[in-house]
Amino acid sequence: MEVAAHFVNDSVEFYKWSLTISDKRVEKWPMMSSPLPTLAISCLYLLFLWAGPRYMQDRQPFVLRKTLIVYNFSMVVLNFYIAKELLIASRAAGYSYLCQPVNYSEDENEVRIASALWWYYISKGVEFLDTVFFILRKKFNQVSFLHVYHHCTMFILWWIGMKWVPGGQAFFGAGINSSIHVLMYGYYGLAALGPQIQKYLWWKKYLTIIQMIQFHVTIGHAGYSLYTGCRFPSWMQWALIGYAVTFIVLFANFYYHAYRRKPAGARKPVANGVVSTATNGHSKAEEEEEEPQDNGKKSRKGRPKKE
Repeated sequence: MEVAAHFVNDSVEFYKWSLTISDKRVEKWPMMSSPLPTLAISCLYLLFLWAGPRYMQDRQPFVLRKTLIVYNFSMVVLNFYIAKELLIASRAAGYSYLCQPVNYSEDENEVRIASALWWYYISKGVEFLDTVFFILRKKFNQVSFLHVYHHCTMFILWWIGMKWVPGGQAFFGAGINSSIHVLMYGYYGLAALGPQIQKYLWWKKYLTIIQMIQFHVTIGHAGYSLYTGCRFPSWMQWALIGYAVTFIVLFANFYYHAYRRKPAGARKPVANGVVSTATNGHSKAEEEEEEPQDNGKKSRKGRPKKE
């Protein structure tokens, strides 16, 4: 018990010390004064993961087609805005793509970059709705470990990033990821429009490949910075490398099961089976293609609920 008390006390003291080196520019920004709101939202997310399927167990799934169209294309707009702001402001500030320390000044472009990164952090909280929609539509098999791990950790880790390093080469990974999310949510939005559009969406497989390339680029970029002694915080670089490795392992496992290992007697992965395609820690695209059959007609269990 005494050991636990010392650990808690040391942790509190370390956190208080860490606040002395945090970025004062973002201290009063929404959600940034304390980690409690971020942790509370994350805990509610995990609670919904437990309670949601139980609530929906004996109920008909919601269709949510219009909601999904609006949501996905809204995420396209948000991620495009983030990527655009990071690109324009980093070029105006003369950023290096190989090594860029954090500039904590009130320079217009530096604050603009910090603001874009704050929106990126907020977008990770908004993405919890991906899981909410899966559960309300009773697509429980889509809520995989990869899906939950990605969504829950990104929101928390980017609060840390915003609190201490909202600038410098943090813009690099966020800019790449936002650009990929423009393509990804664009695909989801188009898939939700129906079968007349889905037949043209042949490129879903390559979204997963692009994300896997992203993780390798992240490792290479952080490794180069460590090797050259870049003055961007080394703890952040090592955290990025470790985090990217976990995604490479998880996405490689998904890719193998979805595209390489063929079920006996089948030529294509079974939609809504193990996983059919994943680009953000879940396999939303393929199940969107199934929706006209699943939700457009009366099923054996009854007609799905509408929005």
